[in-house]
Amino acid sequence: MKLAPELKSKIDTLWDRFWSGGMSNPLQSIEQMSYLIFMKRLEDMDVVEQKRARLRGVPYTSVFEDHEECRWSTWKHYPAEQMLEHVRDVVFPFIKSLHNGEKTLFARQMQDAVFIIPKPSLLQEAVAIIDDMDITAQNRDTQGDIYEYLLSQLSTAGKNGQFRTPRHIIRMIVGLVDPDITDRICDPACGTAGFLINAYEYIIRKYTSPDLLEIDSEGEYRNLIGDNITDQKHWEKLWNDTFYGFDFDSTMARISLMNLMLHGIKAPRVELKDTLSKRYDEEERYTVVLANPPFKGSIDKSDINDALTLKTKKTELLFVERMIQLLTIGGKCGVIVPDGVLFGSSRAHKGLRRMLLEENQLEGIVSMPSGVFKPYAGVSTAVLIFTKGGKTEKVWFYDMEADGYSLDDKRTFIDGRGDIPDIIEQFRKRREADPTDRKAKCFYVPVEEIRENNYDLSISRYKEIEYEEVEYDPPEVIIGKIEDLEREILENLSELKALLGRG
Repeated sequence: MKLAPELKSKIDTLWDRFWSGGMSNPLQSIEQMSYLIFMKRLEDMDVVEQKRARLRGVPYTSVFEDHEECRWSTWKHYPAEQMLEHVRDVVFPFIKSLHNGEKTLFARQMQDAVFIIPKPSLLQEAVAIIDDMDITAQNRDTQGDIYEYLLSQLSTAGKNGQFRTPRHIIRMIVGLVDPDITDRICDPACGTAGFLINAYEYIIRKYTSPDLLEIDSEGEYRNLIGDNITDQKHWEKLWNDTFYGFDFDSTMARISLMNLMLHGIKAPRVELKDTLSKRYDEEERYTVVLANPPFKGSIDKSDINDALTLKTKKTELLFVERMIQLLTIGGKCGVIVPDGVLFGSSRAHKGLRRMLLEENQLEGIVSMPSGVFKPYAGVSTAVLIFTKGGKTEKVWFYDMEADGYSLDDKRTFIDGRGDIPDIIEQFRKRREADPTDRKAKCFYVPVEEIRENNYDLSISRYKEIEYEEVEYDPPEVIIGKIEDLEREILENLSELKALLGRG
């Protein structure tokens, strides 16, 4: 990401201060940083709105009315001990109790939040660093990049089992699903909201004049301004009624909300809910679903939602069924699954694959190499792209060999692209090209053949390996070459002995 070195340095320093200040859990650290960033932005946004109201000649009531002591600018210069006590006992309860339009979005998820920065010196240093970043004054791209860079430390550490879907893989899936400005988009296991943010940026890019776009070395588009979105109603929909996320972890819900807001989405709908549980009741509400749900998890059988028909506790199967239910007819889904979903022999595994093929249109499967999620997980994965409703006639397969990074634990940057541009291009022209060569990277397989193979969807079942015939010399020629080599070695040894004898 294009983030100025001085900003990166400040973020690195912030992480170092939290680490040395006794907060070794990166998830807790990013949560506490989010609270401080929200406190800072709350006053910045209040000042901006006040100026706008003055220019329009309309009245404006500050969120800090009767609470001037909660302004960042009021307490940021307090001595360390006084600052900690003031923020913990006055400011933090204030932001938890906010109920004022957009400002409630973050506050709503903070009802069970706890302020746990332990040391006055840590809080003082963190406030100084965040203040120095001047986040609100940055453009939207930079605001988002600041928070993404903060979040990247979760991936760097990989602690507590928390790691994020690589951004270039998210971009690929969003490109395959191709969301648009009229869609309502959901991630039922949103984590840090990477899919929702990328979908937003993808849509804005569609409506930004090509000559204004810039692209960085990692394939990310910059200067996304959406200059061709001329109807304010479309902007309002994007900001208020397009992006929906759910997560059963309250910390992740708060982190994803902050991430979405810093990327320019004014009113993201992120809720603390387990979408597999009995307490979740949404169906057929979204036109696009994008997700990388938890792998290899399980759920208490008694809490599984009654609408889920697969008789299993495996979350990787239940989540895919839940996504089918969330979609409206004709809605599209892009989801990452472990390879076991494609060939597992249990009744639930077969039942899900039958559901995808016989009750929906399974458009494509991208088989990804096992190194994509290293160093945190070595499991092989695939991307499923499907449309709700109808029946599948044939399935498009692509055998991804490279994703633009080394496939070892280091995941060294190569070109950041690998096969991804070709995957998107081939998928978009698949109907015209109708590829059938199973020795190639991509090809179609008729659904009848998949049925005959017990609904197996693993690419290895259908891909043909082309073997090159190697011609060897006759045995007598090989023996002759060995004898010649032995004579050469003996001659060299004789020369070496003669040289040593002279010495």
